[in-house]
Amino acid sequence: MSIDNLFDLAGKVAIVTGGNGGLGLGIAAGLAAAKADVVVAARDEEKNADAVEQLSALGVRSLALKVDVSQEADIVSMVTDTVAAMGRVDILVNNAGISVRKQPQEISIDEWDRVQNVNLRAGFLASKEVYPHMKKQGGGKIINIGSMFSLFGSDWVSGYSASKGGLVQLTKSLAVAWASDNIQVNAVLPGWFMTRLTSSIPQRDPERYELISRRIPAGKWGEPEDVQGPVVFLAGPGSDYVTGAVLTVDGGFAVK
Repeated sequence: MSIDNLFDLAGKVAIVTGGNGGLGLGIAAGLAAAKADVVVAARDEEKNADAVEQLSALGVRSLALKVDVSQEADIVSMVTDTVAAMGRVDILVNNAGISVRKQPQEISIDEWDRVQNVNLRAGFLASKEVYPHMKKQGGGKIINIGSMFSLFGSDWVSGYSASKGGLVQLTKSLAVAWASDNIQVNAVLPGWFMTRLTSSIPQRDPERYELISRRIPAGKWGEPEDVQGPVVFLAGPGSDYVTGAVLTVDGGFAVK
């Protein structure tokens, strides 16, 4: 196999949850640039439509599905509708996530459960739903998007940290369970990225911005495009012997 073919996703179909903005859209665009057809699964129909327009401009088939990943029925329909429309599903990127920014003692049980449901439970349910299709096809790729808080504790996003830490352990467990089915399951842990959710930090909290920036050995925050290469690698044949891996994409933040 040539080097070019190791990263060629032509003929593959990918689902990206939360793929209509920020890192999710960056990931979806990277997969599309590698020639995968992409299904964007998210709640906001207007943003979904915009994402599909951008992805279709890259010359691939793209489909938007309104999905609330906290609802099991929506996840089941997401996979069923993808296979019905696209014929198969080869790649699942569990990217959808939410956070509640409070001290642990201030978090209600409903808030805790909502974070766990979206960030962890949904990743398990989506993986479970694509499993029979991938097994029947002879293999597949599942990529779970964790966080630097999969590794670090945090006083202000404890529920988020717990869910993302759990997602790493889920990744490893599914990798062991499904390796014999030629399904590789890996995790990507983004660090500090400039997205709609973080773009106000330099102006809103310059001291915090400087503190974070000084700790990043690369000397800069990431952009959504910076996660494309790692995800395309884990989605393609170049990573067929990589499973259960946890890849930090953080400019060195985690090792300083």
